[in-house]
Amino acid sequence: MAKCYLREPGSEVVRQHAATAGRIACCETGRVELAAVFHRHLREGRLSAREYRVALQQFESDLEAGVWRWLPLDTPILLEAQKSFDGLSAKYFLRGADAMHLACARANGFREVFTNDRHMLAACPAFGLKGRNIIA
Repeated sequence: MAKCYLREPGSEVVRQHAATAGRIACCETGRVELAAVFHRHLREGRLSAREYRVALQQFESDLEAGVWRWLPLDTPILLEAQKSFDGLSAKYFLRGADAMHLACARANGFREVFTNDRHMLAACPAFGLKGRNIIA
């Protein structure tokens, strides 16, 4: 999601894909994660205070326009994410938020997810999902 708002390597490819994909779905935690990315860029000096406000305003505008489809997190999905670690091979480095995203995608009938996070991509098969990195 951040690549839709920030100038980062691969941003143009992601924007082009998003423009042709129609609405994009993301687990509700993506809202918080995107705000954290914006703030990290501000804190690290990659965004000025003005650029930070513009990114937040654009995100809010997109929310109002229905650009993003938010997938709810409920107790069954959170339990699935939690239990996913039980049978997960020790070779996987899976963060809790990534487990929630993958469990949410599977629960909502998705067969693939788009990310450039190598750890999340590696864990996709454990959730029965295909991971796609369009900027690799």
